[in-house]
This record gives sequence, structure tokens and C-alpha cells, in this order.
Amino acid sequence: MENNIIENSIIDNNGFNNAYKEDDYKSEFILFKTVSIVEKYNFYEYISVMIDGWVSIVESLKTVESKITSIYFKKRIKELITFITSGDSFSKSMKKIPDIFTSSEISIIEAWESSGTLSSSLLKLSDDLKKVHDLRNKVKWSLTYPIIIFLFLFLALFIVLTFVVPQIKPLFDTAEVELPLSTKLLIWTSDFIIWNIWLLFLILISIVVFFFWYKNTESGKRSIDEFLFWLPLVWKVYRNYILSNIASTLWSLVWSWVSIIKTLKLIWKSTNSTVYESLFEDIVVRVSWWEKIVRSMEAVDPNRIYFPADYTQMLSVWERTANLESISKKINAQYTKEVDYSLANLTKWIEPLAILLASVFVLWFAYAILWAILKITQTVW
Repeated sequence: MENNIIENSIIDNNGFNNAYKEDDYKSEFILFKTVSIVEKYNFYEYISVMIDGWVSIVESLKTVESKITSIYFKKRIKELITFITSGDSFSKSMKKIPDIFTSSEISIIEAWESSGTLSSSLLKLSDDLKKVHDLRNKVKWSLTYPIIIFLFLFLALFIVLTFVVPQIKPLFDTAEVELPLSTKLLIWTSDFIIWNIWLLFLILISIVVFFFWYKNTESGKRSIDEFLFWLPLVWKVYRNYILSNIASTLWSLVWSWVSIIKTLKLIWKSTNSTVYESLFEDIVVRVSWWEKIVRSMEAVDPNRIYFPADYTQMLSVWERTANLESISKKINAQYTKEVDYSLANLTKWIEPLAILLASVFVLWFAYAILWAILKITQTVW
């Protein structure tokens, strides 16, 4: 009786929501309406621990909501509590908040909700999200060094063209000699940047704004996706990252007794790659006609670019033995290592490329200045 009173104490004497109020955070300004992957895996882990301790789902959510720091996520959890206390199941309530919970997460919860093993499925979701987070961080930190190198390179070029060259320019203006073409180009580039610095800044801002808008359009997503697969060195990092996530998602969904067709459709949506989405769209059609998954992958990718031979070979072992757990873990581990190798190879080439670009500019600068000074000294003598 006491537990029922706690769980059903939703309305106070005045008819207002006592457990939560929509007005709680109205005064708070929310700039970023997103939930980080760290918050999500902590959310699933907290709920799992609470449910495992025989705490009701509503009380678990209330407790977790107090631990969450994100105001936006707090508001969404309160909505989740609203739906559940209105009679919806946990998975059905999650479906009403699609901007927070993905289709694959909802399917896993839905599959295990009726079996009474919700706690283990939540813990598995938390572990999978942690692995994805670790892999993303690995990629981000590996690319930070090359990005910093190029930023400092462009900063050095900007300083030379806007501060150093103007200091030397009066020497050439007073000299009555025909300057070399390299010197003229250097001076013209410096003058153009100085005279149009605000215009260039506005153009740069416009390009950035256009890029963020374009990348959210369907054509933009496909163009960027195809460009990433075209870039030397980068495409392997990108492909291996996607394949690692596919293996992890495949195991999570099949482990949750989600049907193969639905699993493939959810993987198709979770790749966040238009190239892989179109491939999985064809795979789903083929598998629905009783063709094996591996054979379908080989049919849609005959050149083995997106599904390498070793990837499909390991999946074929699963199809023969039905031992998905160990196979998917091996695939995930293998392609996580492949991401490491690809990143190491990428960063290995970035530094020499930056040095090459810097050397080209230094040679141009030195040749332009020294050759002009030599011509001036020749006229003096």
C-alpha cells in the first residue's frame, strides 16, 4: 500500500503535479537541446542498477532525474515519467521522445521488457554506448593533432602576409627596378588580404554557416559521405569505424531477440551514413527474399569496398554456427583495432604533408624577397 501511494502520488491537493512540474525549468534558458552519449550511458546504467534493486521504473526515473546535470535531459525524463504514469510502457514512452532515444535502443528495451530482464538489457545498452563513446573519443583525439598543425600553419602564413610583408614592401616601392613575378605575387597576395580582410572573414563565416546547413540536407549528407569515402587515408578510418559499430549493434539486437529483418533495418538507420543506408536497403530486400546476409552483402558490394572479405567471412561463420556473440565481439574488437591502425597511418602522413606545405611557402617567400633584393643591389652597383 505504501509503495502504491508513493508511485501514484502524482497530483497534490491543488490538482498540480507534485512529482514533477513542467514549469520547473521554464526559467532556464536551454541553448543546446541535445543529450551527450555520456549522459545516455549513465542514464541506462543508473536505471539498470535501480531496477535490479527492485525499485519501480517511475521511482528509478525520479532518482536518476535528480542525478542528471543536463536541464534539457531532465525535462525529457520528466516527460518520460508523465507517459509511464499515464499507463504507457517504458518502451512506448521512449518512442514518444525520438530525439533522445534511437530506434535500436527502443527495440532492445521493447524486446526484453515483457520477459522481466529489463535490467540486463539496460546494462548491455550502457556498455555498448560506452564502447561507442570510447571509439569516438579515440578518433577525435587522433585527429586533434593534425588539425592543430594545420591551424598553426595557416596562422603563421596569415601573420607573414599581413605583418611581415607590409614591413618589407616600402623597400620595393622606392626601388626603380622591375620586381620578379614571385615578388609581385607575394605583395599582391599580402595587399589583397589586408584590403579585403573583413570581406574574407564574412566569406569564411558564410562558408561555415552554409556547410552546417548543407550537411543536414539529404543531398548534403550524401555528398559529404561520398567525399569521406573518396579521401585517401580518411576513408579507411571512416569505413572501419562504421563496420565496428555495425557489429556491435547487430549483436545487441539479435541478442535481444529482434528479428533479422528488423535488425537490418535498425542497423540501416543507425549507421548515419547515406552510403551504408542505401547498401542496407538493398540487403534488407534480398534477405526478405530468403537470401543469406553475407551473400546479400557480397551482391550489393561486389568490389568488397564497404564490406571487406574478412568482415563477410567472419559473419558467414555466424550464419553457419549461430554463435553470434563471440563472432560479433571478435568483429568489433578487430575493426576497433583497424580504426587504430588507420588513424596511426593517417597521422603519420599528416605531419610530412604540413611540413611540405610550409616548405613550399617558405621557399616562395625566401625566393621572392631575396631575388628582389638582389635585383635592387645590382642597380646600386
